[in-house]
Amino acid sequence: MGMVAELERRQSAMELHIINSIQQSLDNNQPLSFQALASLRSLIINPATPDSTLSSVLDALSRSLQLNRDPVFLHHALKLLSDLASHRPHLSPFALDLLRSDSLFSSASPRLVGESLSVLLSLASIGNDIDAARFVSLCLGPSVSVRQCLLRNAEKLVFRESVLLAVFLGFTRDPYPYVRKEALDGLVKLCKNGDFDDRDVIEGCYCRAVELLRDAENYVRSAAVRAVCEWGRLLVICSEDMNKQDSSDAVFIQLGCMVRDMSVDVRLEAFEALGKIGLVSEDILLQTLSKKVLGINKDKAFKPVEGLDISASAVAGAYIHGLEDEFSEVRMSACYSLRTLTVFSLRFACEALNLMMDMLNDDSTVVRLQALDTIHHMATSNHLKVEKIHIHRFLSALVDSSSVIRSMTRKILKLAKLPQFKLFKLCIDGLLGNLEIYPQDEADVFSALFHIGRNHGKFTVHIIEEVSPEMEPASGGKLSFDSTRVAAFLVLAISAPLSHEKDVSAIPPRIFSYAVTWLGRISYGLSDLMNQEKLLAYLSECSRSSTISLADFKINEALLTVESDAPIPLCSKVDSPVSMPFWKDSGGTSDYHHQEFLSLGKSAAHAEYELGEHSELRKYVNLIFKKVKDFWSLVELGCTTEAFKGIRACKEEVASFTADSPGSSGAVAFTLQYLQVIGMLAKVWGHLRPTKMLNPYGVGKLELLFAKLDRRLREISNRFIGLSKGEELQILDLVLVACLLRLSKMEICCCNAAMKLLLSTVAHVEYLHKEGSIELSNFVTEVKKSLHDADSSSSSSTCKPLLFKKLLDSFSLQQFVLYGTPRYIHAELAVPSNDSENPLPFIPGIPASIPLAITLHNVLTESRLWVRISMNEESTQFVFLDLNLIRNEKRSINVVREFTFVAPFYRTPKAISFTVRASLGLECFRENIDRVKVFGGPKCELTYLCPEKEIFLCKSTEC
Repeated sequence: MGMVAELERRQSAMELHIINSIQQSLDNNQPLSFQALASLRSLIINPATPDSTLSSVLDALSRSLQLNRDPVFLHHALKLLSDLASHRPHLSPFALDLLRSDSLFSSASPRLVGESLSVLLSLASIGNDIDAARFVSLCLGPSVSVRQCLLRNAEKLVFRESVLLAVFLGFTRDPYPYVRKEALDGLVKLCKNGDFDDRDVIEGCYCRAVELLRDAENYVRSAAVRAVCEWGRLLVICSEDMNKQDSSDAVFIQLGCMVRDMSVDVRLEAFEALGKIGLVSEDILLQTLSKKVLGINKDKAFKPVEGLDISASAVAGAYIHGLEDEFSEVRMSACYSLRTLTVFSLRFACEALNLMMDMLNDDSTVVRLQALDTIHHMATSNHLKVEKIHIHRFLSALVDSSSVIRSMTRKILKLAKLPQFKLFKLCIDGLLGNLEIYPQDEADVFSALFHIGRNHGKFTVHIIEEVSPEMEPASGGKLSFDSTRVAAFLVLAISAPLSHEKDVSAIPPRIFSYAVTWLGRISYGLSDLMNQEKLLAYLSECSRSSTISLADFKINEALLTVESDAPIPLCSKVDSPVSMPFWKDSGGTSDYHHQEFLSLGKSAAHAEYELGEHSELRKYVNLIFKKVKDFWSLVELGCTTEAFKGIRACKEEVASFTADSPGSSGAVAFTLQYLQVIGMLAKVWGHLRPTKMLNPYGVGKLELLFAKLDRRLREISNRFIGLSKGEELQILDLVLVACLLRLSKMEICCCNAAMKLLLSTVAHVEYLHKEGSIELSNFVTEVKKSLHDADSSSSSSTCKPLLFKKLLDSFSLQQFVLYGTPRYIHAELAVPSNDSENPLPFIPGIPASIPLAITLHNVLTESRLWVRISMNEESTQFVFLDLNLIRNEKRSINVVREFTFVAPFYRTPKAISFTVRASLGLECFRENIDRVKVFGGPKCELTYLCPEKEIFLCKSTEC
């Protein structure tokens, strides 16, 4: 206790000395030196500094701002006030008062004014703290960056709409294109949030946006498209009832003119805007699908605003151009835009269907998938009219190499209304072909057959009569238990009693008895409709009945929750078709697991149930994540020991939570993995603090820490299914930090490999950003900007430790928020009846057979799994495990697979006995830069799904 008191006394004495020396300098009208400012900062960031001392610091800064007008000094003072406001919230009002003072905003340095605005906007709402006069004065100042900052954040300012409207409209004529873009974006926000009923104002904004559609800069035209869309919709609302249709058509045509723009971004914005126009006449819609001007539209023109005429022919072939675009993003956006318009006209939907059929031959998987989603939307709107020319394209999609394409095609067929028995039979044959080529689709195929049979009761009875000989027992009185084709026809047959059609003939009751023999597999396929117990009760009733009336079955129709499939959102936001979907084609392998996981047979309804069931668990783990963010603040201050204690306590708290269901186990596993990653990152961060010197043994220890950190990051990136785009981006932030930490120390860095990983991660972040329209963190934005500047300024050296250290200063750990219930990919490996006393036999020099009992949890069929068997460091071999070839496996509804795999071990030694270690690894395609040179083994790094299993072998007595 005496030592602690002595330290506190010395600390107080030092603080008093600093304050007194600064006060003395100010009393003598001497400006503060940079050394004095550094001393003030040490007091501000020190958590132990009392409030009385900080009040003296504020007073010293206030006086120094009046004495010194040097921009460099003001910049440092601004940084001190920012630190004070962020580290001491209870003193932030006083710091903000100084930040808002004329001392900073009247500076001759535009950069300083811009920084002051940025700090204010990041720390507090300044709505009532900057009056309109100062706002306009700053906007009219010489600094373009200040003008941009104000226009971009104008919605945070509490001004009258008339003030903002005048400012935005005025700056749409600014000579700087980025200012014009911000002004247009401001008009869009104002339109969405404001309340405008003056038609003259609306027409003025609309006309100004239309003028800027011809701007020379791409990003200005993109912003103008958004403005035309929003103000155009408002123009339609304020039009008289008799003119609403014409106004809406005029806005639609105006936007349709931009689909031929030279810029890809503008074309994307144009198609997104077209999909938002909710009231379009059928003649105009049909014109977009024909490059030839239709007769009814030849002389048709519109005048939404006085002096602004536009012809209906201007939109001719708009969607044809989009669907033929050279960029897949534009083609996908055109498909999505069509999706929202097909609900307005049955004739338009039929014409659009022909185009969507052509898009099923597109080279891009995401375009084909978006086309199928558009067709699915037509089906849910009852606007899908399937004809003979269409059915063959659907059948081709059923055997596509992508499981997501096949799944979406089956969803469409579930809702399709087939007018002819010939088309129905072709559809059934296509599903049987799908089942034969891809047996892993069995559950989803059974579900599709059940829905199709229910929707076409008469056709189902007819086809069952044709194939009934195949379903009858053989001469020995046994059913063909090994015939999946028979099981498919049984699923089709048992759906007939639930048909909504009238006068449907009865299915022979014995067919339902046959279906009981396939109860397990059929119930797995129909898990989204009924559980196994209810299915058994249904089959039992039907097998005893000679009629088809549902009322005679003595079962409640409500127990069969048969509903039409809801359309699947391909984009993160409903109104954002520009975003890429959440899968990525990579040679037939999906990098994003969530959609592929659903294709394994997991119903969306069941997933939604689990999300609700574990809402309390999510709240619990999110509180843990909030604590982690606070602990990271201690790491940045150098208090790593306290941070480690807190993280360790969180681990123990999470580990004590008992997970009773798959959803909860995934969330708990993810939380523990995240805590381990943060713990390893904190250790590396602590070793690389500038105040610590690396000893000769420090480099080796640091390399070991980096290896552990890389392994933890690889596991959290590849062993969880169902993470959202935002959650993936936060994980990639940690990967970027690990890369920068490596590159900041040349002693431990392999520069080329680290730079390749950094650039690959940044590219992946950009892809997710475009795909999900998610805002990037300031840290990622700084990394992207610095890499771009470094690449454009110098090509001689890519490794710049000082640059990477500076980027690390901009990193601040964001609080992780878990929105769903991630699924944990793991495995169990065992060798039955094997130990040191019961070894497996082998013959020296001849490959040994090792029977492995494998249990896989949430592993996708397309995953590349490898069995690693090693006897020592020099004798290691890999055996590929092809899940498509696994037979006689046991599956559960929670995607758990159990099977036995016999792995050969070729390097048997000339010895009486020996041991090997086996483990199961998942190949990480996302980290395609980590190529491993193993002949006959994986091409990429492995993430191991289970601990190593020791296996004992002994020389056979027959040798």
